[in-house]
Amino acid sequence: MTRHLYSCPLRWSDMDAFGHVNNVVFLRYLEEARIDFMFRLAPGDGSPSFSGGSVVARHEIDYVRPLVHRHEPVVVESWVTKITAASLTIAYEIKDGEGSDEVYVRASTVVVPFNLEAQRPRRITAEEKTYLQRYLDDGGTDGGGEALAA
Repeated sequence: MTRHLYSCPLRWSDMDAFGHVNNVVFLRYLEEARIDFMFRLAPGDGSPSFSGGSVVARHEIDYVRPLVHRHEPVVVESWVTKITAASLTIAYEIKDGEGSDEVYVRASTVVVPFNLEAQRPRRITAEEKTYLQRYLDDGGTDGGGEALAA
C-alpha cells in the first residue's frame, strides 16, 4: 500500500502554555496533509477531481505522545482505509520522519465530496476512485489501529 507523505513545519504559535503542540493544532496538520493528498489529482493536470469541494463528516484522533516545538518538520503519513459511493476515510500518523517509529498522533477523517453549487454531497467519480485505490489499505484497521466495522 502506498502512503502519501507530507512534511509539515511546526510553528512557534502551535505551542500551548504547557510547552507542547496544542491538541487542536493537530487538526490543522491533518488538514494540510489531506489537502495536499487530495489535490494531487486535481487542477494541476487539468482534472476536475476533488476541485468541487469536500466536507469533513468526522475526525477521530488518538494522541500518542506530546510533541514539543522544534525546527525539523514532522511527517504526516496518509492513506485510505475505506471508499464508499459518496465518502472516503483517510487514516494518518504524525511521525518524526518517514519510516520513524516515533508516532505522536494516529487519526482518521471521513470526507464527503461536496457539490458547492448545489450545496449537497456528491458521489465519488471513477477517476477519483482510481486515484484513491492506489492508497487503499484494506487490511481491516483504521488509523487508530481499531478494527473497521464490516
